[in-house]
Amino acid sequence: MTFSIITITYNASRWLERTILSVLSQSFPNIEYIIIDGASTDGTVDIIKRYESGIAHWISEPDKGLYDAMNKGLQKATGDYVWFLNAGDTLYTSDIVQQVVIAISKRKRLPDVIYGETAIVDAAGKLLGMRRLNAPRKLTWKSFRKGMLVCHQSFISKREIAPLYNTNYRLVADFDWCIRCLKEARGVYNTHLILSNFLEEGMSSVQRKASLKERYEVMCKYYGTLPTILMHGWFAVRFYFAKWFKGRV
Repeated sequence: MTFSIITITYNASRWLERTILSVLSQSFPNIEYIIIDGASTDGTVDIIKRYESGIAHWISEPDKGLYDAMNKGLQKATGDYVWFLNAGDTLYTSDIVQQVVIAISKRKRLPDVIYGETAIVDAAGKLLGMRRLNAPRKLTWKSFRKGMLVCHQSFISKREIAPLYNTNYRLVADFDWCIRCLKEARGVYNTHLILSNFLEEGMSSVQRKASLKERYEVMCKYYGTLPTILMHGWFAVRFYFAKWFKGRV
């Protein structure tokens, strides 16, 4: 069993090394590590070359955005599973891949999708806490009606069912991709483990609004317009109630 771990990076030299080290330090040997760089100019390539002996494939060339780069990584992958870990993100522990392998090896049939929890870290790598949304006990493609319940960095798919990312989406193609993977999956396995540390960089208000608009379009496509409108009404009620309650305590 081989895991293709794919890192996408662009001018992120301050964070890339810790991502690389978290992969290369894994106790599980069958990892195909792929790095796709978007022609960085900040020393990223020098960092990649420093660890070249542990990298199965890397390129540094212009791309058409994050999801175009992810597609390049998918097309180079040859492992049984694909796992995306962007620059600044890290695997939770040095034996987390081994833990996943041990867990799924006990099953009669290897799952098509594997998932778990996500910790949040800042730019210095300091733990900020757990992701606000917990991974559900059982995950299906319909679960994403409630939003991105599983972080992309803690979502592992069999390569044979993983589609290319829809690059028509500029900000939420990973949301769409996870749904499509789950629609194809015959077996989905909850590890109940923290799989990754996600770098919290923050998002501008303009990006956030554009992201929400795109996510709404994706949800309408898969779940229907009326159910999506009703669900977003519930999101708004929940948000304002939580804000009101916080102000009262």
